[in-house]
Amino acid sequence: MNRIHLIILVLITLVSSVDLQSQSKPRVLILTDIENEPDDAQSMVRLMLYSNVLDIEGLVATTSRHLRDKTAEWRIQEIVTAYGKVRANLLQHESGYPTEEYLKSLIKVGIPKYGMEGVGEGMDTPGSDWLIEVADREDQRPLWVSVWGGANVLAQALWKVRQTRSTQELQRFVSKLRVYTISDQDNSAEWIRKEFPQLFYIVSAGENYRNATWSGISGERWYKFASGADTTLIKNPWLRANIIENHGPLGAQYPEVEYAMEGDTPSYLGLIPNGLNVPERPDYGGWGGRYELYTPRFLEYRHLQQHQPETRPIWTDAQDEVVGKDGRVYIDNHATIWRWRDHYQNDFAARMDWCTMSAEEANHPPVARIKGEHEISIRPGEWYTLDANTSSDPDGDQLQYQWIHYAETGNFYAMPWMSWQFEGNNSATLRFRLHPNVKLDNPQHTQFVLAVTDNGTPSLTRYQRVLVNIFP
Repeated sequence: MNRIHLIILVLITLVSSVDLQSQSKPRVLILTDIENEPDDAQSMVRLMLYSNVLDIEGLVATTSRHLRDKTAEWRIQEIVTAYGKVRANLLQHESGYPTEEYLKSLIKVGIPKYGMEGVGEGMDTPGSDWLIEVADREDQRPLWVSVWGGANVLAQALWKVRQTRSTQELQRFVSKLRVYTISDQDNSAEWIRKEFPQLFYIVSAGENYRNATWSGISGERWYKFASGADTTLIKNPWLRANIIENHGPLGAQYPEVEYAMEGDTPSYLGLIPNGLNVPERPDYGGWGGRYELYTPRFLEYRHLQQHQPETRPIWTDAQDEVVGKDGRVYIDNHATIWRWRDHYQNDFAARMDWCTMSAEEANHPPVARIKGEHEISIRPGEWYTLDANTSSDPDGDQLQYQWIHYAETGNFYAMPWMSWQFEGNNSATLRFRLHPNVKLDNPQHTQFVLAVTDNGTPSLTRYQRVLVNIFP
């Protein structure tokens, strides 16, 4: 095991000891090549609706291979202005929505150059300097850098810190960052991973968007690959009815789909505190997809003249086995996102309703609760009970329960129909056991996820996780 592997594994061990149910508001800084196509503006509109549960600390307009020599910070300004017109109504539903003026103070620009052409001496910009300033703040929370386009603003910030600080200071700076990039949209991303091997980095490496995990949010419209998800939720008729039309000025800023809906949204969707998402554990899965830590093989870089294979572990593509709407079983990385599509699209629609509806008219998410500890130890043959009867709904709606065995998040891979017995999968109380004949040579682990859904319009879902340690 090399030093890089050891550092990352130590980080994972420390994170595992954190109470997964008590997450602080995540800090996030956005790098966006907005106006290269409509999907960045779509993602920005959704981001505004979650600005009360995310601590947004930067909105930086950048370039990419699709937008090489200019930035479009003006488009961010337009969307934030529209948000300001509905903020008062949003505050009727949940607290914490920042002011329009505050969000506008976060809008910065990157260099109007492509990739590594904009990295080095004399390449500092308001965007790269702001990233450094934000990361340097005395805050125990990491800073999530959500990269929707090119990454050269991040690359310049890292280059400058390395040039101007000691090795220890550089390491401290890098340790504060968590990066989720939507594939590699310029040649600075690969440079970053090679030059800063300790940097926490989530990516479907390369430029083959069709195979990237993030495309599971809506990619079957774009590439027509098979999916068991409900495709009506990502098409323009649904978006017009639930987001764009008759939902106020913010909804009106949401452009119709040309290629695929919101390809950039997964880079922050997994930060939303919904009881399912665990940002520091990409291998646990959530609305932003599931990723595992390994060194991937060579992936396709269609538009780069030079390419060096990955030299370090990164958080990258993983597969889930999911039964689709059509009853077929799908095993792929896209399923790690689309398996939750009904939930995150309904959540989006409900929040857009908040822009125009009163608190009495609109729906609000339930509160999922499991009694007792959220990490338990079990042995084969013994029965255990998980009780979610204290779950509630702020609108007084009726609740439905689903207990999901999320086997991919652990290392216990026995055939479920041969090893587990479940009673009450769709009730508030789950009774379960491992079959007495299951033999283990060493302790293993798995996870259960409780999904609580109300019967409001649209129906909304929240979650709780249970970590299950299995002993011989």
